[in-house]
Amino acid sequence: MAVLSKIRERSLLLILVIGLSLLAFIVTDVISNGGFGVTKNIGSVNGEDIPAQEFIQKVNDVQARQRGMSATQATNMVWNQEVENKLYSERFEKIGLRVGKDHVYNMYAQDPSVAQNPQFLNAIGQFDKNKFNEFLVNMKSTNPDQWRMIERNMPLVEDAAKKQLYLTMVKAGMVATNLDAKAKHKLENDKVNFDYVFVPYATINDDEVKVSDEEITAYMKKNEKKYKAEASRFVEYVLIEDKPSAEDESELRKSVNEILTPRVVYNEQTKANDTIPGFRGAADVKDFVNKNSDVAYDTTYVTKKSLPLEHAEQIFNLPAGEVYGPYTDNGYLKLTRVVGRRPNASAKVSHILIAYDGSKSPGEHNRTKEEAQAKANEILQKVNANPGSFAQLAAENSDDPGSKGNGGIYDDVMPKQMVPEFDKFLFGNPVGKTGVVETDFGFHVMKVLDKYDAVQLATIAKEIRPSEGTSDELFTKATKLEMDAAEKPLEELAKALNLEVKTTNKLGAYDENIQGLGQQRQIVSWAFNKDTEEGDVKKFDVPEGYVVAKLKSKNEKGLMPLEEAKNTVLPILRNEKKAALIKEKMKGDTLEAVAKSSGSSVASATDVTLAAPMVPGVGSEPKVVGKAFGLGEGKTSGLIEGNMGVFMVKAKNVTKAAELPNYNAVATRLKSESRGGVQFRLTTALKDNADIEDNRAEFNQ
Repeated sequence: MAVLSKIRERSLLLILVIGLSLLAFIVTDVISNGGFGVTKNIGSVNGEDIPAQEFIQKVNDVQARQRGMSATQATNMVWNQEVENKLYSERFEKIGLRVGKDHVYNMYAQDPSVAQNPQFLNAIGQFDKNKFNEFLVNMKSTNPDQWRMIERNMPLVEDAAKKQLYLTMVKAGMVATNLDAKAKHKLENDKVNFDYVFVPYATINDDEVKVSDEEITAYMKKNEKKYKAEASRFVEYVLIEDKPSAEDESELRKSVNEILTPRVVYNEQTKANDTIPGFRGAADVKDFVNKNSDVAYDTTYVTKKSLPLEHAEQIFNLPAGEVYGPYTDNGYLKLTRVVGRRPNASAKVSHILIAYDGSKSPGEHNRTKEEAQAKANEILQKVNANPGSFAQLAAENSDDPGSKGNGGIYDDVMPKQMVPEFDKFLFGNPVGKTGVVETDFGFHVMKVLDKYDAVQLATIAKEIRPSEGTSDELFTKATKLEMDAAEKPLEELAKALNLEVKTTNKLGAYDENIQGLGQQRQIVSWAFNKDTEEGDVKKFDVPEGYVVAKLKSKNEKGLMPLEEAKNTVLPILRNEKKAALIKEKMKGDTLEAVAKSSGSSVASATDVTLAAPMVPGVGSEPKVVGKAFGLGEGKTSGLIEGNMGVFMVKAKNVTKAAELPNYNAVATRLKSESRGGVQFRLTTALKDNADIEDNRAEFNQ
């Protein structure tokens, strides 16, 4: 009792100590994660921070504007924009680049939603900056919220204008002189003829030369810039699908079949047996479907082509009251009963709209109502004379953008779906009828293509899903595989379970798609977590069931992963070693002697240029062709290590390109080529030379 009394006396002190310890732990964690006013940055560019709060707001804005874009996609998009903006802003500041109102208005003029808006166009249909400026001035008072949004976006528009101006200046600096053009002309038109002996690397088997991993690594370090790589992960995984077993489907089919026939059930209220009619005999079909189906009753009439392809014929031709099924469709087991039938329920039509000034058809139309009617009648005559010309006439003449590209056709048109005059002609005339119909939108040249009957169906649909027992069994299976894979190879365990192991492509830290699984950011985040080691295994819940993933290998930022590098570096080093062995066989000072010693033959190459250095029967060999151009006539080279093998060449002659009267056309082409892709090349160069810190992975889990 004395001990309990002392504990009670000190309980307040104990609570305070524990509370302070927990508070200290929480505060430490909050501060380390950027809380309580400590701003954690999403990254930096050349020492300039990208604040997390602003970045996340921009990501949210992008997702709000572009529905369906994932958080990862939006994050990557905003990141690239932020990095480019900061890199280019440095350039703007360095050269003192500024833009005025005209530059900003020009950016708006390039936006189709602004530039093509009728209220901002002048009499000749061009963007009028004065009208646009007047609109902005009025917006301050008429729509202040929208004006504030425009004000917030104005710096972005100004930056875009600066960037456009900057790139224009860079492109202007891309010139081609007369000497450049002359050199290009010679490169493309000087031709060399030579004889050669060629011994392919393929004459030596790959297993005759050994290349170690150390040699590959050393080669990459020597060429570090070429073989640098971002951090990556390779994951192997097994998908265990949470799908129904054969027994589950059999039980479901049995329960669905029972719905067809009458059942006797005990009524607790009347204390007597009631006979419940089956699907065929149900009087209140809607109530019966809603009580027995996973999908609610639908009163819509449907045409044959709207029905499941393999069951359409049988269902559509059923007499009213008859039932088809059970049948499987799109993950459901179904019973379908025909409730009613309606002739000419929908139709197919082709039309050509000829609009006029003052009609409701959008856009400007430079013709009067009388001119539009005359043109429609003229087109009708052409259609009647040559029915096969309708699609072409629609493409050339129709003012309806929704149908002119597909022959003017609208299919499955329901009654009263179109304007009254259009609707009356379509449903009041037989198939094949043509005519001109006037509506508020203009004059329509119409042809009735088809009429469809439709049926009203009552469908009981039961989703084919795994039973609780099957789901529990699959969960246990996935959990056991997760535990076993920590000690044994996943391939071996999966094989015993008749499952397939798949390996991901190289995963980047900001990827979200995994081949075969789709968007799985959770798996990518796990693979890049600092606590996840090679060989670690984890089970993930996915829409299809469970994924058991194992981290196969992790490669940090630096050199390209060894296994990946082998695809490119191994052939280079292997060919170097093969070249040394081949050279030992190619003895002699003449082509004939080398051919004899190496078991090869002397071949000829004719009219080869430096611009297209192709050796006949071999492929691109710029080093060999360049050597042939450099040799004097009749001179023989030493041994040359080419792309495909070892060569010796003997020059015959070089035919010089004819001089041109002027090289303006070549210079123009060179200038155009050099200016193409300037933005991409410049942005890449700026990024390569920038100090960029990227913390996206910590925010996008």
